[in-house]
Amino acid sequence: MAVVGLIVHSERPEATAAARDLSVWLASEGHQVRMPPEEAAAASRPDLAADSDRFGADLDAVVTLGGDGSILRAVELVGESGVPILGVNFGRMGYLTEVAPDDARAAIGRVLAGDHTIEERMLLTVECGDPAAGGTAGRQLHVALNEAVVERPAASYALRLGVSLNGEQFTTYAADGLIVATPTGSTAYSLSAGGPVIDPAHRALLLTPVSPHMLFDRSMVVPADSELRLEVLTDRGAVLSIDGRRLAGLELHDSVVCSASPHPARLVTFGTRRFHQVLKAKFGLNDR
Repeated sequence: MAVVGLIVHSERPEATAAARDLSVWLASEGHQVRMPPEEAAAASRPDLAADSDRFGADLDAVVTLGGDGSILRAVELVGESGVPILGVNFGRMGYLTEVAPDDARAAIGRVLAGDHTIEERMLLTVECGDPAAGGTAGRQLHVALNEAVVERPAASYALRLGVSLNGEQFTTYAADGLIVATPTGSTAYSLSAGGPVIDPAHRALLLTPVSPHMLFDRSMVVPADSELRLEVLTDRGAVLSIDGRRLAGLELHDSVVCSASPHPARLVTFGTRRFHQVLKAKFGLNDR
């Protein structure tokens, strides 16, 4: 018996209907199914609800039914546990998802039989809070697949953010925000802010300013063993978002520390996916 987690885009009826069908089918095959409470309710399977503390325990696989946001949600819930994540594309872009809805049963069967490959993606470890708290008191730890963003909470002013690299002060940015992205996240928010595309097979940290109000307005790529510290130098504060989720308000001198996690996310694939072909397909690039 396998334990399978289902992550569902609860606002897409076709995804919730598929979740109902898959949960019944998996149970008929002798497997245990779990879903986060809100998604279990949307799929009319409240009996499968498991809160965030229990959801990731002893999972054999996670199946996401949605778009790339559903995979980000899976990473939020299973963190650095190494549980294989299979993406079924009910979204629009589907940059990270692997299979079409009609192929979901067959794909899940292959995953549970071990007939698949794993693509490892670097995760970002993000620590935030008041450095004066000392130790872990007052500090929060998160992981991100795409990025951590420190940005202004309102449109009326630019932020001043001090950036240190491996404990050494680098510079102070005046910008609407700063993005610290993984190679996977280089094609997300960082790309829209003018950052470069990095093949996700690499390990690196990407620092991209959002609408910088300064002469130095370029992205910077640093080695994966680097530590980037962002300190709020604006007395009107800032906000921290991780993979599109706004998580915390930051005050003057609060800091966000980003580094590469030693534990990758593990995405299920069936055969080799060549990065340039994915770019061409998802971004509509044509041959000359």
